[in-house]
Amino acid sequence: MVPDFLTIAEASTLIGKRELSPVELTESRLTRIERLDGKLHSFIRVLREPALAAARAAEAEIMAGNRRGPLHGIPIGLKDIYETKGVPTTGHSKVLIDHVPQRDATSVRRLTEAGAIVLGKLATHEFALGGPSFDLPWPPARNPWDTSRFTGGSSSGTGAAVAAGLVLGGTGSDTGGSIRGPAALCGLAGLKPSYGRISRTGILPLAFSLDHAGPMTWTAEDCAIMLQAMAGHDPADPASADVPVPDYRAALSGDVKGLRIGLIRHFYDDDNRGGRGDATGHRRCRQGIRKSRLLGARAAPVAARRLGGLRRNDHAQRSLRDPPSDVARAVWRLWRDVPRSHGARRAGHRRRLRPGGAPPP
Repeated sequence: MVPDFLTIAEASTLIGKRELSPVELTESRLTRIERLDGKLHSFIRVLREPALAAARAAEAEIMAGNRRGPLHGIPIGLKDIYETKGVPTTGHSKVLIDHVPQRDATSVRRLTEAGAIVLGKLATHEFALGGPSFDLPWPPARNPWDTSRFTGGSSSGTGAAVAAGLVLGGTGSDTGGSIRGPAALCGLAGLKPSYGRISRTGILPLAFSLDHAGPMTWTAEDCAIMLQAMAGHDPADPASADVPVPDYRAALSGDVKGLRIGLIRHFYDDDNRGGRGDATGHRRCRQGIRKSRLLGARAAPVAARRLGGLRRNDHAQRSLRDPPSDVARAVWRLWRDVPRSHGARRAGHRRRLRPGGAPPP
């Protein structure tokens, strides 16, 4: 009997000892998808037969002594902005419902070369932007801890599928929190790597200068295992970092001595939040600081200066008075055209867009 919840590291150890078959593991996840995903809607498309074929091939390779690494035989899911050869990649949108890529995204190819088994394509917010919509070909994913609750987004299907044990890991993307948000709301480990660490070639773009690809799993160790396979230079991605890929899993054995940890004070301080502080959050913050110090880290609150109508530093004041960029002009025009019926909200946005003087031309 395969446990309902296994980390990648645990399953990999069992497979390495030949106490767990990749076929058994894959079949158990497919059975779980059939049983639970009718309520969770984490999958857009389940690739049952290709996954079982890949599992049988992985099992044969491992039994022959040709194990590729810790991801060999591990079932995962892909956010449906990661292109997959011969399999529709829709971005959870009607617009791309018939889009069938001719090749895999670079990160998908690297995951499958490491032996990962793709169980299917996972739900997202449409084109990884905005929030859940109910007028699309597929319903929005639900939080498995409480299906009336939000998963966070836009890597919504990945958060739900991993948290429910439908897959052992999955891919997400993060432009403004789309890995970190679902990981937090679904109780997972999610990693937004350094910019350029993972290739975005073959991933539907949102904002190319801000897009990050990354793993979502149950543990930091599992994130390290997936990152090891996904990371690396890709000449096809102009922003890809041409630097060596370290052993991320081995680095987890280190300690935090000498590490500097800063906690932004106004996130926790009642005086800076108008008396609206969260007592539980404050207590946990203090506990975290104490524990970090006991482990040898240097942890302390820090004050972050604010921009806009709040406190701002001299550099920000100077930059806000500089000639406006094309982006500033575009944003100003956007809010200039907000209907006047929005009243105070419109006026507030207009003020924040021109803290240093007149609006952009």
